[in-house]
Amino acid sequence: MHLTHLVLHHLHLPLAFPFRRASGTETHRSVLLVEAIGPDAHGWGECVAEAEPTYTAEYTDGAVEVITRFLAPKLRGRRVMSTELASQLTPIKGHPMAKGGIEAAVLDAECRIDGRSLAARLGATTDRVPSGVAVGMQATTGELIDIVTRHVDEGYRRVKLKIKPGTDVDPVAAVRRAFPNLALQVDANGAYTLEDAEHLARLDEFGLLLIEQPLADDDFDGHALLGQRLRTPICLDESITSARVARHAIAIGACRVVNIKPGRVGGYLEAVRIHDVCVQTNTPAWCGGMLESGIGRAANLALAALPGFTLPGDLSASARYFHRDVTDAFVLENGCLAVPAGPGIGVDPIPERLAEFTTATSTIVLSQ
Repeated sequence: MHLTHLVLHHLHLPLAFPFRRASGTETHRSVLLVEAIGPDAHGWGECVAEAEPTYTAEYTDGAVEVITRFLAPKLRGRRVMSTELASQLTPIKGHPMAKGGIEAAVLDAECRIDGRSLAARLGATTDRVPSGVAVGMQATTGELIDIVTRHVDEGYRRVKLKIKPGTDVDPVAAVRRAFPNLALQVDANGAYTLEDAEHLARLDEFGLLLIEQPLADDDFDGHALLGQRLRTPICLDESITSARVARHAIAIGACRVVNIKPGRVGGYLEAVRIHDVCVQTNTPAWCGGMLESGIGRAANLALAALPGFTLPGDLSASARYFHRDVTDAFVLENGCLAVPAGPGIGVDPIPERLAEFTTATSTIVLSQ
C-alpha cells in the first residue's frame, strides 16, 4: 500500500462524568487520531496515550513528537503493510501506543481496500460482544451504589470498581451487599505492594471475578507470590506488554487472567498474538479499554469478537464516557455492543464533530 500522508488530529473530548482512579481524576479525554492517506488508501487509528504520563510513560504530546520525528520517517518512500510495520519501526525503541496508532490506521486502510471488516481480518467469530463497565472511585458509598445501580439497570454484564489503599474493602463490600449476584471485579492500577497481601485477601469474601493489576507492572514475582495467598484470580494489565511477556507471566503463575489492551501493547496484531497465547494456555482473557473515542472503540470491538475473549471487556456504550462522540454512538443492546461490519473499522469521524473537538492538526508528508 502506498501512503502519501499521515495526519495527526489532537482532540479534546469532555467526559460525561469525571473518571477517578488511583493515578488521578480525568474530566476530559485527550484523543490523538491518526489518519493514513494515499492515492487509493484512507484509514483511521487512535493512539491511546493519555495527556500525562501517569498510566504509562507515554503521553499524547510525546506521541505526536515521536510519530513526527522518528516513526513516520521510517515509512517514507516505502511500501506500507501492516504485517511489516512492526519490523519497519523496530529501530525505534518503545512507544507502543504511538506505534499502535499508526498500525490501526494502516489496518483500517488495508481492510477498506480489500472491502472487508477489521473483525474478519483479525479472526472474529461473533457479531456482538458482551459489555462491561468500569466505575471510578466516588466521594461517598451512596454515590457509588447509585452509579452501579444505573449501569446494572442499563444492562451491563459486568462491573469493575477502581480501588486503591484506603478505598477498597468497604466500597466493594457495599456494592456486593447491594448486588449479591453481580459479576464484579476490581482494578488497582498497581497501587499496592506485596506487604498489602493480608489486606487484599479480605477481598476474597466478595466472590470477585478477579483483581486487576494489584502490584507494580514490573513485579512479576510479587504477583506470583500474591497469587498463592489469594483465592481471587489475579489479572495482569499494565504488566502485559507482548505475547512473550504474557506467556512468561502465565507460566510463573503471576496471573490467571489477562487484560489485553491493543493500543497499549503496540497494536492489534500483537494483541491477537497475546490472545493466541491465552487460548493455548487456557487462560481467560478480556479486551480492556482506554476511554477511546468511537474510532478506537470500533477497532476494540473487532478484536473482542475473537473466540479467546471469554470475559466481558471494558467496552461500554459511547454514552458511558461522552455526551457526544466524534463518531456515531455505540449503543448497548441486551448487554452487548454490535461489532461494526462495514469495511475496515466500519466507522468514520463525523466531519462537524471532528472540527469541533480538534485542538491541533499536523500533516506529515511521506511521499508526493
